[in-house]
Amino acid sequence: KIFPAFVGLNCWASARSRLSLRRKLYCSMSDFSNPCELVRTTCSKVSSNMKYVKINDRLISELARSISAKDEAHVSWDFDTHFHDGGDLTVQYLLVLDAINFCFWPSEGKWEYDPLARALKGTLLKDRDAFSAESLATLQEDRLLLWLGGTPLPRMDERVRLLREVGQGLAEGHGGLAANMVRSAGGSAARLVGLVLAAFPGFRDEAVHAGQRVHFYKRAQIFVGDVWGAFNGQGLGSFRDMDQLTMFADYRVPQILQAYGVLEYEAGLADRIARMEVVAAGSDEELEIRAATVEAVERLRVALAAEGHPLLSIQVDWRLWQEGERRAAGEEGFPAHHRTVTTFY
Repeated sequence: KIFPAFVGLNCWASARSRLSLRRKLYCSMSDFSNPCELVRTTCSKVSSNMKYVKINDRLISELARSISAKDEAHVSWDFDTHFHDGGDLTVQYLLVLDAINFCFWPSEGKWEYDPLARALKGTLLKDRDAFSAESLATLQEDRLLLWLGGTPLPRMDERVRLLREVGQGLAEGHGGLAANMVRSAGGSAARLVGLVLAAFPGFRDEAVHAGQRVHFYKRAQIFVGDVWGAFNGQGLGSFRDMDQLTMFADYRVPQILQAYGVLEYEAGLADRIARMEVVAAGSDEELEIRAATVEAVERLRVALAAEGHPLLSIQVDWRLWQEGERRAAGEEGFPAHHRTVTTFY
């Protein structure tokens, strides 16, 4: 359908006003002094009372010894896959990438993270203004499809909505630039996570388990980790508290942890995952998988330090994620990952 331009502008202004009000209300009700600690503590609490998932501490110790013996886990940034100009545009690119970094599995192999990163990189190389706040705030599905080279991602409507939200949030609060948001964090990774959550409702990865709120903030945290990695911890990527970030609760890391025996699933849940049935978003099963993954990586980090191999939680995550990607693509008999339809991961 084609609408008169003034109608579109009025609708956008109205939507922007509603988004601004929700943002202010959310900020007034929430304490973002350290949202990463909310992830750590609430996931630990869920992990202490689970029905569907168990963490095997003995195998965590074995895995820590194995990683330490191979001197593994230090993963460098992939400059070939990602756009990088050493400045503000890199941060803009990473925010756009992480805004739609979720739920590739319904594409049945047509899309994964790396092809998306390359497609968005190619878009910026052709047009450095493609990801301006104004461009994002008025994004339509046909333009996103062009960025993707004509092959649609699953849930295109949701991805367009989230990118429009990013454009509106950047224009409203950060002069249109994600790099300004990074500067506003004052060198604190935890504060930057909070700023992302305050500006963009679509990054607020939370749920309720057994009557208690549980926090994950996967995409907000991975954005901070990506900025840190892309700038090698220098300049815009210099953060004094990277140890505050947790791992990024998705579907690849629990898959590799299950393969190692670190995560053990209740028989019915294991069977459903093996048969590639959908595990409902917000269900106890899904929340326990994600919370147990956060907790297991925290315990693995502690075990690695005891082996003389100190690492950040996100470094452990990156190592496990990359191994999971590699083994899932080429190892016969590798366990299936759980399948959840969500915009959070």
